[in-house]
Amino acid sequence: MAQTAATPRSVEYERVQQRLARGWNTWDVHSVATQVLLPEGLAIHVGMKHNTTLNGDAFLGDVLIGRQDKGAEVVTPGAHSWDGSYTDLTVEWNGHKWRVQSAHDGDDLVMLVTPLEAKTASALPPTVVFSVGFLWNRPLETKKIDGFIVARTAASVVPVYCTCSRVGPAANDRAEQGVSIPIGSPVFATDLTGPVGLNTGKEPRALKGIEAAIEKQKAAYEKSIADTGANGPIVDAIETTLGWDTIFEPEKGRVISPVSRVWSVGWGGYVLFDWDTFFAATLASVGDKDLAYANALEILREETAQGFVPNYARAGGWKSSDRSEPPVGAITVLGLYNKFHDKWFLEDAYEPLLKWNRWWAAHRDVQGYLAWGSDGDNQPANLDDDSRGTHQGAEFESGLDNSPMYDGTTYNAKTHLLEVADVGLMSMYVADCDALEEIAGRLGKTADAAELKERAARYRARLATMWDEKAGIFLNRDLHTGQSSMRLSPTNFYPLMAHAATAAQAKTMVEKHLLNPDEFWGEWVIPAIARNDPAFKDQDYWRGRIWGPMNYLVYLGLAQNDDAESRRQFAQKSYNLFLKEWTEKGHVHENYNAVLGTGDDVSSSDRFYHWGALLGYVQYLEQSSQDKAAPLGH
Repeated sequence: MAQTAATPRSVEYERVQQRLARGWNTWDVHSVATQVLLPEGLAIHVGMKHNTTLNGDAFLGDVLIGRQDKGAEVVTPGAHSWDGSYTDLTVEWNGHKWRVQSAHDGDDLVMLVTPLEAKTASALPPTVVFSVGFLWNRPLETKKIDGFIVARTAASVVPVYCTCSRVGPAANDRAEQGVSIPIGSPVFATDLTGPVGLNTGKEPRALKGIEAAIEKQKAAYEKSIADTGANGPIVDAIETTLGWDTIFEPEKGRVISPVSRVWSVGWGGYVLFDWDTFFAATLASVGDKDLAYANALEILREETAQGFVPNYARAGGWKSSDRSEPPVGAITVLGLYNKFHDKWFLEDAYEPLLKWNRWWAAHRDVQGYLAWGSDGDNQPANLDDDSRGTHQGAEFESGLDNSPMYDGTTYNAKTHLLEVADVGLMSMYVADCDALEEIAGRLGKTADAAELKERAARYRARLATMWDEKAGIFLNRDLHTGQSSMRLSPTNFYPLMAHAATAAQAKTMVEKHLLNPDEFWGEWVIPAIARNDPAFKDQDYWRGRIWGPMNYLVYLGLAQNDDAESRRQFAQKSYNLFLKEWTEKGHVHENYNAVLGTGDDVSSSDRFYHWGALLGYVQYLEQSSQDKAAPLGH
């Protein structure tokens, strides 16, 4: 396995993970309808059985947001507090519709499953099935005794009660005996003809008591959102998104926020992508410092033996040993430090950030520029990854997997580099150097700070040579032919973030290109390739669609300049795009159609991919900047 041993957790970070990995929450990656108690691993699964009098019985055991298989459940996510103290979702499947809510009452869990009006596909009602067992091969036991289930952990006994066990023994026995499904743990089962409640604790609760506990936590959640003022709707969206996307990962015993559960299940249990996970840390910072720290540090702890943060790290310890992804780590870490001021966090993050920063200059420099690459000979190799050591592998390192910017370019198999001096990479790297220099200074590492300052100045000067006066923008350069490329992407605006553009250049870039409706401006902004590029019409992944991370990085650049009105409009347009499907369907898309403003037009846009919320986060930053006490930008 391409697994490197992570350094031991610091005492402070160990406490972060201990605080996160406690209590009831939707920790199981396989189902958002499962509640798990940590650290015990006790799980209560909510499943639904479709009943017919003829042919077509079916059972929905796991529930995921955004699954697109034929006949898959459709989940509309409701609120999900950071700590899981209140969760709410609606599921539609096989002609049935139901709501699942949960809440904490002290250390106890209460759950409520409510049938909703739907087009019934059978003469029989569905059967709700609560199964109680342990995850992750924990050596513990559950037993059903006298109408309730007892779970015995190493340290305690957790009784579980269901209102369905009190509707009449004969009726309940019929429902449970009629449930022919492969579940190896005790269950409660009853026909879902009305609300059904479940609780843990010393004694069973009546349905009214369960409903009251649910309403109490719902009100607490709504008050916490209202207390954030004008940013309330954005905070609600971000908290809900990260709440549903955060899981407990048992291989390394950690709480993390992968991009979505659908992606993680497909990668064997979890997948952490480089810049995606740093952005998850930034998003979490609006309300959960511990989760923000966990995401930033866990992706850094995946650093390879070669000294770079990998494109991906997945279940089983497999990683991309050949390539990294965009260097946004230092700006993320510095942003979190500037908000929370915990020096230990800088100390934990510093060494992997410094190794990674040095790796770029040592392995991705060509003619004094930086280029994307893929070192296919690196060991240990992921043998099933046939993109390593190829042009596609280098494109994957950019994070822009099929961007038209790299069409027709040359991958040098000897140097392992894509022979393109990349404006976006150069800019992000200079910003990384600047941020890391500041971190080094705060940690008293003066020699490192001087090294980073020199490197930032060197690459910033090289980036300045990529300005094209006639075009009025910084242009990528094909190092194989020596020609500049006129294919424009949001990455061409990243020099604003790196303080590499003069005031006059910044003004020209914004007025001539960003606000140009033939290129980037419009109702929905900002497309991944200019609107007048032939590839724009493809609307296929990075070929013309709109992506939250690009908008976020462009916004950070706009925040460094004086054009407040353009920045304001850009933030509002980004937020409008996010709100469209969030309000209609509860979707947070991986990417959006730049013509239609939707993400549902293609199957290649995950419907609950957390970095889509960056489109709302830029508005959060913009509104926060109106308060002089709030920092602007990252």
